[in-house]
Amino acid sequence: MSSTMTAGEQALAIEAIKRVFAARLRALDEKRWDIYPTLHTDDVVSETWGGLPADKQPRTGGISNRVVGREALTAAIRGMLGTSTHVTTVHHGHTPEIVLTSDTTATGIWAMEDELWWTGGDTEEHLHGYGHYHEEYRKVGDEWLIGYRKLTRLRETHTPGFFDYLAAL
Repeated sequence: MSSTMTAGEQALAIEAIKRVFAARLRALDEKRWDIYPTLHTDDVVSETWGGLPADKQPRTGGISNRVVGREALTAAIRGMLGTSTHVTTVHHGHTPEIVLTSDTTATGIWAMEDELWWTGGDTEEHLHGYGHYHEEYRKVGDEWLIGYRKLTRLRETHTPGFFDYLAAL
């Protein structure tokens, strides 16, 4: 790392990154679409839909599983979780591996677990996933923001009709 930060400043930066990550998960699960975009850079890139059926994944510039820009990202997430079908979600991030790559940039890998539920008629549909978030962060002004995210899944179990509610993003 090429940094001019003291050890204390580095520790504070890592803590700020942990807090923006935690705030994103909370905003996501609480469906706080007013807060969600403010936790990302204007040019954020998200590649987190690889587990969805191919016809449901968002596309940007002809590339599936990719959304660019915080408003587009918020719209895609909201379209998946905030539609007329109520989807209850719980996302957990654990054991972060955060590396400051400069005074204003960092990378992080987080173990993740998520669960999602929705009711289709008399059936409760459910998804339970495990994997990792691979992220990049950038300091903009005085705030650390998420600039890139990729989700890799190690395991996913779901009921047969879980994806039925979802329209193409």
